[in-house]
Amino acid sequence: MPKPPKAFLSWSSGKDAAFALHEVRRLGLADVVGVLTTINEETGRVQSHGVREELLDRQIEALGLPAVKVMLPSPCPNADYEARMEEAFGKLRSGGVGHIVYGDLFLENIRAYREKQMEAAGMEPLFPLWGRATGELADAMIASGLEAHTVCVDTRRLDRSFAGRDFDEAFLRNLPAGVDPCGENGEFHTIVTAGPIFAAPIATSIGEIEERDGFAFADILPK
Repeated sequence: MPKPPKAFLSWSSGKDAAFALHEVRRLGLADVVGVLTTINEETGRVQSHGVREELLDRQIEALGLPAVKVMLPSPCPNADYEARMEEAFGKLRSGGVGHIVYGDLFLENIRAYREKQMEAAGMEPLFPLWGRATGELADAMIASGLEAHTVCVDTRRLDRSFAGRDFDEAFLRNLPAGVDPCGENGEFHTIVTAGPIFAAPIATSIGEIEERDGFAFADILPK
């Protein structure tokens, strides 16, 4: 059998990226040799999820993989984002990495954008979770031993009380009708603190919950 291709994982700090890594290894789709993540230069937090860089570093240590951090300005025009990602992709490609693993589930426009990015970079995307029923997928994540907490909630779709909660069976049962069980429409984002991809769990506590711009952010603190 041919050796699986070398790949980096697009690491958001959340459950979808974590389970994508678990599945790509289980299926033998690629040899994941590192993770790629974006950080807001102004806040020092993971872009979109708002996770502290210190906690991100704990995740990276638990993964046992090297990381490439792409620093983004705030605000970040799309042209700046694409230029910085293109630079990062170029460095990976020159190191023999030809694929990027993504945790996307069903949003066709996001997938098309990724594919366009990869084509321009001379690389290929991998989507190990694509098209799976998200209710069943959420159950599989939890059954695998993955532990996560919600770090960001869109308060137009979910009550702010969901911020900071464990992503578990009770969480799924309490989701209002119309909310995707994996939050793929942006209803919520998570941070993973334990699971089959980590060498050891990461101890955390829930800090303050802050609302801004229609979102509730739970500040997850490393212990």
